[in-house]
Amino acid sequence: MRKQVATASSLLVNGLRALFLVLCCLMIATLIYTILIDGLPFRWEILTPWMAATLVDFYINVVPIAVWVSYKESSLIIATLWVIMLICFGSITTSGYLFIQFLKLSPQESLENPIYHVLLHQMSKNDTKTKGKHSSVVISRILFSVLGCLMLGTLIYTLLTNGSPFRKELLTPWITATLIDFYINVVGLSVWVAYKESNWISAVCWIVLLICFGSITTCAYIVKELFKLAWQDPLYLILITEDDRAENTYESIE
Repeated sequence: MRKQVATASSLLVNGLRALFLVLCCLMIATLIYTILIDGLPFRWEILTPWMAATLVDFYINVVPIAVWVSYKESSLIIATLWVIMLICFGSITTSGYLFIQFLKLSPQESLENPIYHVLLHQMSKNDTKTKGKHSSVVISRILFSVLGCLMLGTLIYTLLTNGSPFRKELLTPWITATLIDFYINVVGLSVWVAYKESNWISAVCWIVLLICFGSITTCAYIVKELFKLAWQDPLYLILITEDDRAENTYESIE
């Protein structure tokens, strides 16, 4: 049984490495192709109402990824560089960073709960006690609630002022590239959701909602998970499942 679990974990790690490497290459190719056929994106005529809404959606999804990257990196300078690259290059950075994190797993980590080891910083795994005096759980609840409402308002406003997005003339080369960029980030978030959800039906439902409603779903899911934490809990606990929290050496301080 243990051998079967180890084999499954190894296949999962290799599959995710291959997936994120392919997605990174796909987005690089998409970016180069779009520049060649439609020029650089820094032109006002490209910024249609639905393009603007897509960019808002895209960058709200970048926020939780950037927060996680900042948590993972020990050096402030390195973390800042990765966040700048996330802002500038989007899912190329996301998929590249995830590929590197899965590549850095030790053989033992690859066989034992690899996603847990990718998500957590090494210090968090080794902490036996974590004081919650400086917890930002409440601030994060407010932040992602506001971001979710911002995207909902943007969606409603754009629908009312510019009509349905399902029109052929809206599918310009750059909005197509932006959508590919957006959905590659959604793949990364979906892997996390699939890991977090113990029931595959609920995982599939959340992933479908992610695909359909983008960052509105991302924010709703994060807020839902944040309300499972006490205000004094360290924020990084949102990354892992309740079972992994129980196995972790973390102890809540009353």
